[in-house]
Amino acid sequence: MDTLTVRSKRDIIDFVNSHPTGSQRTKILAFIALGGIFIDAYDFTSLGIGVNSLQEELALTPFQLGSVTAIMAVGALIGALVGGYLVERIGRFKLFTLDLFLFVFAAIGAGLSPNLTWLLVFRFLLGFGVGLDMPASLSYVAEFTNSMNKGKYVNFWQLMWYVAAVCTGLFVLPFYFAGAEENLWRWAVGLGALPALVVLALRFFYADESPMWAAHHLGLREAGRILEKNYDVRVRVAPEEEETWREERRIRVGAIFQRGFKARTTLASIISGLQSMEYYAVGFYLPSIIALILGQGVLYTILGTMAINMFGILGGGTQPFLTYRLGVWKLAVIGCSIAAASLIVVGFTGDTISAYLGALLLGIFIFGHSFGPGSQGKTMAAMSYPTAFRGVGTGWAEAMSRVGSISGFYVFPLILAIAGLSQTLLILALIPLIMLASLLLIRWEPVGQDVEVDLPPRGDALSPEKS
Repeated sequence: MDTLTVRSKRDIIDFVNSHPTGSQRTKILAFIALGGIFIDAYDFTSLGIGVNSLQEELALTPFQLGSVTAIMAVGALIGALVGGYLVERIGRFKLFTLDLFLFVFAAIGAGLSPNLTWLLVFRFLLGFGVGLDMPASLSYVAEFTNSMNKGKYVNFWQLMWYVAAVCTGLFVLPFYFAGAEENLWRWAVGLGALPALVVLALRFFYADESPMWAAHHLGLREAGRILEKNYDVRVRVAPEEEETWREERRIRVGAIFQRGFKARTTLASIISGLQSMEYYAVGFYLPSIIALILGQGVLYTILGTMAINMFGILGGGTQPFLTYRLGVWKLAVIGCSIAAASLIVVGFTGDTISAYLGALLLGIFIFGHSFGPGSQGKTMAAMSYPTAFRGVGTGWAEAMSRVGSISGFYVFPLILAIAGLSQTLLILALIPLIMLASLLLIRWEPVGQDVEVDLPPRGDALSPEKS
């Protein structure tokens, strides 16, 4: 067993960044953290399949239906801003363990909701939990993997998202065949408690705190203990460093907009926000779009949605292995180009091509989205900031994502009602084109960068406290 002598926080960070992320334990820890993304995706997409039964049972107006879908995004927006702060104050492990209790409670409550008011309350709580979990999970993965594999493992979050989207259909199908079509939305939403319980158990019994965060907030001895447990290394803290007092800094959002970080924050905000608008304007409404294209009932809607989301698994599962070779920036450029082209083609030809070819083009759009901008907005944020305010950066990007999702929830139904499906998809092609233009203007590539810089001088962005 190797011995590591630790004299500073930088020694902990350098060890994690240079140590092979190949041990079975570190891989498992990364995927346990990403298990929260599975739950996030399931809770967001599950209502899409049962939306027709929901609307019929509760007699919802279009505005009320839009509120049910958007309220979760509002909760996620607030949760992301709160989570970005809490993940720096109490740690990655505590936050992404505690928020799973909220997932279980809110999923069961939403599935049993007797009326619209209670459904809105529980959907808001689900969204709040999602907002808390995202910055904690992505920061955790970034701080447990080495520099070469960091982007790869963080980017697996998109694969996890589309696996969950497909599983939504798999979970619901037995209830459809059992004759529960009228209550399909309740089963779809309430079943989200089961994977949340599984991930909660795995995190509670197996996971540990991020060693990088521990080095900043819990001291070198505790960070060393975490390394010993998870990396098969003996850690010796230099005697003169064991009793040094620690300085904790209260991180504010302004830290990510200071000199040296403004451009990367701007780009991550644009990509994270617009990719979310793109997805929730098209991806969330895939069941409705499939119903419009195929028009063959609930079963075909479920199966068609699952088939198209398989393209998301293909794109989301391919891009992690190309992250180190191509970089986040190039992946985003390629994905935006594919997404824009597919929407333009289906928008111009949707009224003349076969229904199945139109569905294939939507699948290609989902592939481009998951391969590029769908992944890279959040990944770019998780990889662009030092440990000291990575949580704030990922929380901010997640908040921008939720601004985009709220817009997407409302944009698609409104434009669809006015312009029809083909014209709506053509208009939505502007979103990946705007992202593409932003990428060409700001060429920030976090892969291969050493972002663990020293903290800036004390000021408005950082308010230090002694502990």
